[in-house]
Amino acid sequence: MPLKIAIAQINATVGDFAGNSARILDFAERAREQGADLLLTPELALCGYPPEDLLLREDFSAACAAELDALAAKVKGIAVLVGHPERRGYRCYNAATLISDGVRVATYYKQRLPSYEVFDEERYFDSGEGPCVLTVKGVRCGVNICADVWEAGAADLARQAGAEILLVLNASPYHIGKRERRTEVLRQRIASTRLPVIYANLAGGQDELVFDGGSFVLDSRGTLCCQLPQFEEALAVVDIVDGEPRPGSIVPAPCIEAEVYQALVLGVRDYLGKNGFPGAIIGLSGGIDSALTLAIAVDALGAERVRAVMMASPYTAEISLSESREMVRLLGVRYDEIGIAPAMETMAGMLADQFAGLPADTTEENLQARIRGMILMAISNKTGSLVLTTGNKSEMAVGYCTLYGDMAGGFAVIKDIAKTWVYRLSRWRNTRSYVIPELIISRPPSAELKPGQTDQDSLPAYEVLDAIVAAYMEKDISPREIIASGYAEADVRRVVQLLKISEYKRRQAPVGIRVTQRGFGKDWRYPITNRYRDPY
Repeated sequence: MPLKIAIAQINATVGDFAGNSARILDFAERAREQGADLLLTPELALCGYPPEDLLLREDFSAACAAELDALAAKVKGIAVLVGHPERRGYRCYNAATLISDGVRVATYYKQRLPSYEVFDEERYFDSGEGPCVLTVKGVRCGVNICADVWEAGAADLARQAGAEILLVLNASPYHIGKRERRTEVLRQRIASTRLPVIYANLAGGQDELVFDGGSFVLDSRGTLCCQLPQFEEALAVVDIVDGEPRPGSIVPAPCIEAEVYQALVLGVRDYLGKNGFPGAIIGLSGGIDSALTLAIAVDALGAERVRAVMMASPYTAEISLSESREMVRLLGVRYDEIGIAPAMETMAGMLADQFAGLPADTTEENLQARIRGMILMAISNKTGSLVLTTGNKSEMAVGYCTLYGDMAGGFAVIKDIAKTWVYRLSRWRNTRSYVIPELIISRPPSAELKPGQTDQDSLPAYEVLDAIVAAYMEKDISPREIIASGYAEADVRRVVQLLKISEYKRRQAPVGIRVTQRGFGKDWRYPITNRYRDPY
C-alpha cells in the first residue's frame, strides 16, 4: 500500500491558537477520510506567522504548548506534522512536531534562521542542530522548515540520516516571481540530495504580508507532480509509491497581473476580516488609484461592505464626478458626495491672519487633502469601518502625498504598487468584468488641487519615475549606474533626493500590502536623520 501524505494549505491567524488548532483538526479529519497517513501543515501553523514579539512573552509560549497538547489528544487515525514555536528554558525554537494518537512522536528544530527582507528570526529563535527523520508506514521522511531548503546543508543532513523523502513546512510570503523562485530553489536541493519534496505553504494575509499558498510536490528528478492553487486554502493527498510521489492535480499558474491582483484582494479580506472591521471606506476621486482600490475592496469584501465617498472641491473636474458615479453604479456600492468648499472657505477665514501677506502655495492644496482625510476618519469613527488609503508606491517613494490628508487611513492597499502597475492591474481587472470606466484609465493623472494640475507638473513621467525607484530602492543600484543605463542625470538626482527626504512621511503611513521583493515596510529600514549622499 502506498504512503499517503496530505498537504494542509491553511490560513492561520497569529495568536488564534484555538482557531488554528480547529483548522488543523478539520484538515486532519478530511485527510483521514481520504485515506491519508500523514498531514503536513505549514510553518508555525499553530500560532500563525510571523508572531514577532509575541514570542518574547512566556505566556504566549505556554498557551501554544497547551494547545499543542490539546490538539494531540484530539487527532485520531492520522499522524500530523505541526509547525509551532517551542520554548526550552531560555531558548526558543521554530519547531515541527509529529503528533499521533495523543502523543508527540518527534520534534524537529529549524536550522536556518533568515534575517533579511521581511524576516527577523534570529531575534526570536535559536538554531536547531541535526536532522529529524520520521518513519511513517515504512517510509523514512526527513523534515525541514522553510529557510532550511533555501541553502545547502539541512536537506543534505536529512539525506545522510537516511531520509527517502523531504517534508518542508513553509510560511513563505508572496512577492512577484516568488512562485517560480521556490521551485527553482527546491530543484537545487533535489539535485544534491535526490530526495522528492513535499512543500506545504501558508495561505492568507497577515498585516503587510500575503502568503500565497501554491504548495507543490516534486519527484526526485525535480518534475512537478502536484501544484495547489494560490491565495486560498486547499487540501491535497499525494501517493508515495516506491519512494516517489505519483502525479496529481496541477493548478496552472495565473498571469502575473492576476497573481498580483489576487494577492491584494486576499490582503484586504484578511486584514479587515481578522481584525474584525465591518467594512471599508474609500475616498473616491475620479482618478485611477482610488478606482483600483475600490475594485479590489469590492472583490475582497463584497459591495455591501464597501462605501465610497466623493469629496469634491471647486477644482474637481466634472469628469471626475461623472466617472465616479458610473463606477459606483457598475459596482453597486454605497456612494455619497460631500462638497468640501464650505470647509475650505472656513479654513481660509480661520487662517487669514496667519497667512496674511504670504502667497498661496502647496499649503492651501494640502488643506484640501486634510479636510478630506478628516471627513473620512469621522465616518470611520462613527461606523467602525476602516478607511483604505489609495496612494501608490510611486507617490510614497517621492512624497507625492499629504500627511494627515490622503495618507489618513488604516490600511494602504496599493502601497507597494507602482503607478505603471496601477494601470496594468486596472486594465486586467476590466478583462474580468468592466468596472473601471475607460475615461478614468485614459485621462492624465491629477490630484486636482488647483486648476489644470497634472502629476507630471511636478514629477517625471511615471515610466521613468517607476524605473528609477525600482532600480534604486528595490535593487540597491547606485545613481551612477542608473544614469549609465540611460536615464537622465537630472531625473535620477531628483527622484533619489525626493525618495530620501520623504522617509519621515513613510514612517507615518499606514501598513500596506507587500507584493514586490522590497516594499516600504518590514524590508525598508532607512534612517530619517541621514546625511549620507550617494556618489554620482
